[in-house]
Amino acid sequence: MSRFLATVLILLPAMALAGSNPIKVDQVWSRAAIAGHEGVVYLSITNSGPTDTLTGASTPIAAMAGLHQTINDNGVMKMRSVPSMPIEPGRTVTLAPQGTHIMLMDLKQSLAEGDSFPITLTFEKAGTITAEAKVAKAGATVAPMSGMSMPVPGRKP
Repeated sequence: MSRFLATVLILLPAMALAGSNPIKVDQVWSRAAIAGHEGVVYLSITNSGPTDTLTGASTPIAAMAGLHQTINDNGVMKMRSVPSMPIEPGRTVTLAPQGTHIMLMDLKQSLAEGDSFPITLTFEKAGTITAEAKVAKAGATVAPMSGMSMPVPGRKP
């Protein structure tokens, strides 16, 4: 019996570490949008482990999801696709309005304020993480679960 107990005590920390993911995803939200059009997802990713890379996203409510970045090109706001996003150790990366975000192409259903839907993020090392996105009103610049506004680059409060 003591040999069994010793084995369990040795394996327990390893099992706990194996089940813990150093990547945490929170503050996941979207805006109301119409079926057949584009939607968007914003969120925060915190990495407490080694460098990892966000390589993709998917959701059952859109034909395709991908990382995009809003840029100012000589006074003209444009969006461009981003193939991946490194998440450095000990850092939090925030995908926010007027910056990097997840674009949802060809929505299969309308997104109404108060709805929620799953979004799966794919990381190079951490694998897949599925989170629930809460839908805010159309044009919102703040997550529906917080009362604090998110800064929008280039826009004065």
